[in-house]
Amino acid sequence: MNSSPTPGPFSLKRPAFALAMLVGLVSINHDCVAADSSPVSARTPATFMIDGMDTSIKPGNDFNAYANGGWAKTAVIPADQTGWGIFGEIDERTGKQLNDLVQAAVSAEAGTEERKVGDFYTAFMNTDAIEKAGTAPLKDRLDQIDAIKTRADLTRYLGSQLRADVDPINATNVWTENIFGMWVSQGFHDNTKYTAYLLQGGIGLPDREYYLAKGAKMARLRSQYQAHVAAMLKLAGVADPALAAARVVKLEHGIALSHAPREDTSDVLKADNTWASPEFARKAPGMDWNLFFKAAGLTGQTSFIIWHPGAIKGEAALVASAPLEDWKDYLRFHAINTRASVLPKSFSDQKFAFYGTTLSGTPEQQPRSKRAIGAINSSLGDALGKLYVAKHFSPEAKAKIRALVAQLLDAFSERINRLDWMAPSTKAEALAKLKSMYVGVGYPDKWRDFSGLEIRPDDAFGNFDRAQQYTYQQALAKLGQPVDVAQWCMVAQEINAVNMPMQNAINFPAAILQAPYFDLNASDAANYGSIGATIGHEISHGFDDSGAQFDSKGQLKNWWQKTDFSHFKKSAKALVNQYNAYRPFPDLAINGQQTLGENIADLAGLNVAYDAFHKAAGKQDEATNKRLDQEFFLSFAESWRGIEREQALRRQITTNEHAPDAFRVFTVRNLDAWYSAFDVQPGDKLYLAPSARVRVW
Repeated sequence: MNSSPTPGPFSLKRPAFALAMLVGLVSINHDCVAADSSPVSARTPATFMIDGMDTSIKPGNDFNAYANGGWAKTAVIPADQTGWGIFGEIDERTGKQLNDLVQAAVSAEAGTEERKVGDFYTAFMNTDAIEKAGTAPLKDRLDQIDAIKTRADLTRYLGSQLRADVDPINATNVWTENIFGMWVSQGFHDNTKYTAYLLQGGIGLPDREYYLAKGAKMARLRSQYQAHVAAMLKLAGVADPALAAARVVKLEHGIALSHAPREDTSDVLKADNTWASPEFARKAPGMDWNLFFKAAGLTGQTSFIIWHPGAIKGEAALVASAPLEDWKDYLRFHAINTRASVLPKSFSDQKFAFYGTTLSGTPEQQPRSKRAIGAINSSLGDALGKLYVAKHFSPEAKAKIRALVAQLLDAFSERINRLDWMAPSTKAEALAKLKSMYVGVGYPDKWRDFSGLEIRPDDAFGNFDRAQQYTYQQALAKLGQPVDVAQWCMVAQEINAVNMPMQNAINFPAAILQAPYFDLNASDAANYGSIGATIGHEISHGFDDSGAQFDSKGQLKNWWQKTDFSHFKKSAKALVNQYNAYRPFPDLAINGQQTLGENIADLAGLNVAYDAFHKAAGKQDEATNKRLDQEFFLSFAESWRGIEREQALRRQITTNEHAPDAFRVFTVRNLDAWYSAFDVQPGDKLYLAPSARVRVW
């Protein structure tokens, strides 16, 4: 799903539908997929069926349409969503549960952490007060920008706005007031203490390709983005907003030119660049780095790992070369754009009009109450998470998932032991990696502390800024400290899962451990096909094209024999080619290299889940085996049930490391058991000859 600490953590779901992110919040990452997902109880044995199938489609021609096509014919994407399906149903259910908890927190005992959740909500929902304040809360920030007279002033301001909220793999710096992003994690070669990573950042469109790609669609989006910039500046009373917007987009184009492409960002070997603090002046001239680090509170950090050296160099050069007035317009826009959710309605409406409707195709903005929950998840996530798991996550569910994880780890170990192409020394390290993997289920062992964060029931703008600064200060406090491999990068109420190869850890938040992904009362075939494949997916990320480069201690190290890695890369190349052939639109194909890590994880996870399921099921007669296999594979397909708006799907294909859901269902064509379960024959569109089926693990 999404990201945070690892070579950027590798997650199960794409963050394409995080609408709260698009309207100015750093929110949970969730897909909005699922209207009428079939309850587990509606499933019938015999010739196994799930609700929402289209049996007029041959499973061997389009397994996604066969499993989900009946549902898709009548499914409607809600006006405030970019897509709908299984994930959307779970998100709606969880959102209602969170809303009930927040409503109760409004009247909780004063001074408690629960009351902070309630006070944050009260302030965010007090639109009368926000409207009355107008742009006054922005004044101090805009005055600071107006006061920039020299390059030193600019550098100092940029340093003061550095934030540790970056997703390395997606190269996304949510806090776009800074041209750089920072990430705090263990070092590539030192797993004992936390260090600082610097990454590219500072653009308002989703990815460099939006600035550089040719074609009418992207050109039109750039023009629409410039109009959005002008509209936001005009709302804030900035002089000559059209001219200012042109400057902003021109500067961002220059920033995008220096950005690494998506494939390079996913290559951790290209990210392995350590710069000592004194080296910055020589390697990235153009700004006073000592001044920048002092303003950022990083004077004690003697070295940094530079994920995107070309971008750091190019963006520093722009600090020296681009006109100061261009920079000031850029900073004004991002100061406003970032805080749109806590400014008057005209600001949040304008931001949604571009990011929600123009960029994602969503007709309506979510109700403010839903956006408030997203803001709380971002700013006080663990505080709300405590309340969520206390009421909605049972000890029985946690125990069942732990048992499933143990079975899947055993199944993965057995697959490794059976590999005839892997050298004994490589196998030993792979098995050690599995044995030492930390598995977090439901919620973290240690919750984040919010005792030092001031939350006021009458200050939505201030709460937003203080929460961002508080998170940054907590990140700074970790630098140089011992690494906690049990630290989570997600909140318990997030509908997601993640693998963090540098911690050799996987997390399964409580919110994803619910039906139809997981149900205590469901059959083993349903649970293994859905949550089992999810668990296997996350385990296998430790062994995908990036994760396989980290050893059992989470250090970037080549622990493979040369012949082993050559075999692995050959299988990976075959999977790249398989996904390159998928074309969701006539003018846009999936990038098999960009999505490789997630595709490997889908394939390995499904294989491991299948092995573990049949070991648990024991020996069965042929007819029973076939029915169980059908249930297993259909449950897997149902877990990816969804439809998407064209704009959102195009953005995902262009910028995200996950393939679209419908094509993730096609993972099944690489498993021999799927062919016998559904009588798939040569001539069927998804048929692959046994020699062409990709077998990575």
